[in-house]
Formats: sequence, structure tokens, C-alpha cells
Amino acid sequence: MSLEDHLRARRDAGRKLLVPYVTGGLGDDWVETVRALAAAGADAIEVGIPFSDPVMDGPVIQQASERALHAGATPGGIVRALSGVDAGVPLAVMTYYNLVFRAGHERFASSLATAGIAGCILPDLPLDEAGEWCAAADAAGVATILLAAPTTPDDRLAAICERSRGFVYAVGVLGVTGERSSLAASATVIAKRLKAVTDRPVLVGVGVSNAEQARQVAEAADGVVVGSALVRRLLEGAGPEGAAAFVAELRAGLDG
Repeated sequence: MSLEDHLRARRDAGRKLLVPYVTGGLGDDWVETVRALAAAGADAIEVGIPFSDPVMDGPVIQQASERALHAGATPGGIVRALSGVDAGVPLAVMTYYNLVFRAGHERFASSLATAGIAGCILPDLPLDEAGEWCAAADAAGVATILLAAPTTPDDRLAAICERSRGFVYAVGVLGVTGERSSLAASATVIAKRLKAVTDRPVLVGVGVSNAEQARQVAEAADGVVVGSALVRRLLEGAGPEGAAAFVAELRAGLDG
């Protein structure tokens, strides 16, 4: 089952979707963390491939990426490690286009498919320039997940939704990733705008920091992506067990 089919099936059964983000290579037990998140109620898992110039990432995920890079994390090593995870839910990677361009579109897409990775998010690759990558990803069976920002005009939203695969990533607030004390009004607005133009699953990320915020935004969206709040806990030493406990909290908030 593809990433989109999997998420659609769960959504259509009445479930709000939860996709936690972890930084690949963060700690020796990061693969165990991926498995633990799946067991705690994640519907899919987003794994960041660290990059030295992460334009969308705030301080927490930047710190995690730097720590992983200093420990020797490489794109190929992370992809190979994910090939043996068998988490029971689809996996997607998030990274930056420079790594894809250097590897080559077909080679990178093929490496993901071989590892059983279902989707890819490239936040610095705009729709107008994504054609070659999208074609290679489509051919390999890898979903290209596109982002839609609060400032995106309506006509472009429709084009993003048409080209996106897996789900549409609604950016909840302008700026880099990071925890916020309250949910931005823009998160609900962009979710509603996207839901009005697509039947693809719409998940809100950036600025969703706790169970209550997840519950709030999921009233308009199909679910959430939560990254910085989880990665901060991992940086503080939560480990797989602590990460799973936080995801279980988010799951309970969405299910409540």
C-alpha cells in the first residue's frame, strides 16, 4: 500500500493522522526510536536526513542535525539503516534538494525505493522547479510531498495539491520550525483552504507543539506533523521510551 493509500484508509476510517519527525542519526538508538514511535500510535514517520544548511529548520532541529553530522551521519547511511526498520507504518524522509541534485534524481529516488521508503519532502524545491525530481520519484514509486504556506495564493494551492503525493504538508505558521506556546491562527486557516481544494490528506506541521494544539488544528485538518517538540526531548536524552511516551500523548489528544 502506498503512503497516500495508507493515510487515506486510516483517515476514511475516522482516525486523525499523526506523523512525528525524528532526525536520522541522532544518537545510536535513533532506529529504535523510529520503531517506538510506530508502536506508540504514529500513522507514518518522517525522518530527517541532516544537511549543513537547513533553511526551514529552527534551532532545535539544527542542533539535532549538527549532532548527527558530527557523529558521522550520511544520507546513504540513514537510508540504508531505514531499510531494516520494518516499523509497520510508512516512512518518509525530509531533506534538502542539494543532496538530491548531487546524488542524481533517479539514483536518489531508486535508493529510497530500494530501502522501502514511501515518501520524500524537499522543502527548498519549489513546485515550478520540481518536475524532474517528481518524474523520477513517480517512476520509483516514491511520493513527493509538497508544502503549502499560509501566504500561498488559491490558484497555486490547487496546483500544489494536484502535484503532491502521499499528503499535502500545510505549513502552520511562517518561519522556521520550532515550538510555539499557542497554535497560530494561520494553521487552521491554511488547513481549511487546502481541504476546500483537495481530497488528499492534509496534515499541518510547523508550530504544532503539544497534544492540545494537535487536537485544535485537527478539527480543520486530517492530522499533524510534530517535529521540534519531539526532537527537543530526544536532545534532552528522552530516548526511544520517552519519545514514545510523548507520541502516545499526542495520539491521545487526537483521539480524544
